[in-house]
Amino acid sequence: MSTPPDVLVLRTGTHGMPVEQYAAAIRERLPDRSVELARTPAAEREAIADARFVTGMTFGEELLEAAAELEVFACAYAGTGHLPLDRLEERGVAVTNASGVHGPNIGEHVLGAILRFTRRFHVGARQQRNREWRHYQAHELQGSTVTIVGLGAIGEAVAERLEPFGVETIGVRYSPEKGGPTDEVVGFEGEAFHDALSRADYLVLACPLTETTRGLIDEAAFVTMDPDAVLVNVARGPVVDTDDLVSALRSGWIRGASLDVTDPEPLPEEHPLWNFGNVQITPHNAGHTPAYYERLADIVAENARRFDEDPDAELENQVLP
Repeated sequence: MSTPPDVLVLRTGTHGMPVEQYAAAIRERLPDRSVELARTPAAEREAIADARFVTGMTFGEELLEAAAELEVFACAYAGTGHLPLDRLEERGVAVTNASGVHGPNIGEHVLGAILRFTRRFHVGARQQRNREWRHYQAHELQGSTVTIVGLGAIGEAVAERLEPFGVETIGVRYSPEKGGPTDEVVGFEGEAFHDALSRADYLVLACPLTETTRGLIDEAAFVTMDPDAVLVNVARGPVVDTDDLVSALRSGWIRGASLDVTDPEPLPEEHPLWNFGNVQITPHNAGHTPAYYERLADIVAENARRFDEDPDAELENQVLP
């Protein structure tokens, strides 16, 4: 009977990058431990039977049924809502996520979106395509207010990158008493949140999708926002009510929107959001970075060491139990 690997890597990759790169990055950090990549469904089913520490993008019910010895699942995404968390919790499996991996690249994506609307590069690009040399007015980021909904690793990265631009920042989080890197921190409830919406020149959504945040930005929110405000969504599509967003754009309640995520997703070809000149759409691409597997391997390798030394140790980015 073969010895189970110290780390089992499941076959699904992400962002179009071969999963072999992920396995290689973990091996580089754990030269004295065995790291196995299960490259086919059959290999996954066979290897999962006695694996104790497993990492991958997804983990379906079928694999869970076969994972008799599983103690840790290191999810390779920051979000874990797609996992059978209840079943994993029942089994006493520790679950970690990839929180922090996306901070630099999504922070840059948000900054790029804000600067695009500030300097109105989309207008310049349209005129260039039409070969028009015609002056247009722009905006200035300095002195504006940016409200960031969600102060996890991504929200913090956004705030840090905005600091040199001389803007005022307002952070929105579940526990405002924890503070954060923004000039002000408020909660989701009451007048303080509505005030944060009304003051925003740029509203950045970087929060998880929960019962609190689902449909958070709806008609009432768009009416509260300043007509010159721009929405930037790098969270999840359903944080914004799509029909209300379309109405807000048509009615001029906001100046524009940068959407890396949509509801529905992918955005159907016939959807009206494609046709707005003041809407930037990227295909859930803000999370891509060539450094993804390297950053993720840092977290997973460290947790594999901790688990090997003490199976009851607290793990980095642990979300269960």
